[in-house]
Amino acid sequence: MRIGTFNVGGLTQLGVISDEGVQYLNDSEGWPTTMIEWIAASEQMEERYRTLKDDIDISPIDNSSLIAPIPSLIGNVMCLGKNYAAHAEETAGKGSSSSVEAGYPLVFTKGTNTINGPYGKIPYDPSVSSQIDWEVELAVIIGRECINVDADKALMNVFGYTVLNDISARDIQYRHKQFYLGKSLDGSCPMGPWIATSDEIDDPQCLGIKCWVNGEIMQESNTSDQIYSVAETISIFSKGHTLFPGDVIATGTPAGVGFVRKPPRFLVPGDVLESEVEGIGRMRNIVGD
Repeated sequence: MRIGTFNVGGLTQLGVISDEGVQYLNDSEGWPTTMIEWIAASEQMEERYRTLKDDIDISPIDNSSLIAPIPSLIGNVMCLGKNYAAHAEETAGKGSSSSVEAGYPLVFTKGTNTINGPYGKIPYDPSVSSQIDWEVELAVIIGRECINVDADKALMNVFGYTVLNDISARDIQYRHKQFYLGKSLDGSCPMGPWIATSDEIDDPQCLGIKCWVNGEIMQESNTSDQIYSVAETISIFSKGHTLFPGDVIATGTPAGVGFVRKPPRFLVPGDVLESEVEGIGRMRNIVGD
């Protein structure tokens, strides 16, 4: 199942997406109004949908109405840094060091203020930063409360997957000892276009992942290049740290980011940023001013 969040006539509404279009789930008919509510009761909701889906109208998808699948997070986005082998190699010696070699990944968070839609405009303020970089990522949506999860059981706690771009202000990121400020500008985390539930993804370690700027491919890789698998990543974040339904974990970006290019390349107003993960979908965000 692919399920998204839409702004329809000023109201937030969930919708199930298929090749034919979208089936809006009207809250007046007993459907949840938020993705967090759906996730909390996902087994019952999915069974109810299977029973009633033939009676729900199909409408054309209006991309402009799509917003982030979880517009209001319950906590910061949890992120893994330098988690693709080629990306770790291309950034070696640049900015903050990584302790991947020691078996402990680089971790940080993005604030809840960063959440943006799959077609939302990315804010740009040159007085704040002129080094806005792209980082396409596979994001994991936690489906149940869990703590101290073993890696071999971690995927049982996944509700689904979505696409995310960890927009980063490199100048801010590397002038501080922690990444939070450089990773947490308003609107710097476009997410979507929807969530593909875990049954839609046979193997999260075998997904193509791509990023374009103005139609030019910048990043092209596969999640098989991840140093820490999705399951290992969930396990790491759950150690002594409770994960809740609707929590979002970004699993790292592949090689091809802007700041390591020669010369470095950064986003500017008018740029069109596209982010895609195989089996999920593609986002399209324009950089604003």
